[in-house]
Amino acid sequence: QVQLVESGGGLAQPGGSLRLSCAASGFTFSSYAMSWARQAPGKGLEWVAGISSDESDTYYADSVKGRFTISRDNAKNTVYLQMNSLEPEDTALYYCAKSIRTRATITKYEYDYWGQGTQVTVSS
Repeated sequence: QVQLVESGGGLAQPGGSLRLSCAASGFTFSSYAMSWARQAPGKGLEWVAGISSDESDTYYADSVKGRFTISRDNAKNTVYLQMNSLEPEDTALYYCAKSIRTRATITKYEYDYWGQGTQVTVSS
């Protein structure tokens, strides 16, 4: 069965960095776009970044542009989110999600599997 397992979350200081990983199994990873989304306490789901199946196209939310980088290793069935210059506003539960398409979108119904999430807390 399809599994998405996130890791790499934790506590970081403002200005610090974290690298999230999402290990995928149970499907042909290289055939589908992947995205990261986050949800802060009391707030709705926010799309953070997405990457197409062949890595040719990425998107970023305005709130993270220039600070976060999404990448994938199709040989390792893993998608990453490098987060630099972290801000307290980045505190949230981060999810990776598998798209039903080859290009990443920000439409929730176009994602059919989600990981359990990894907590990121940015605080001094």
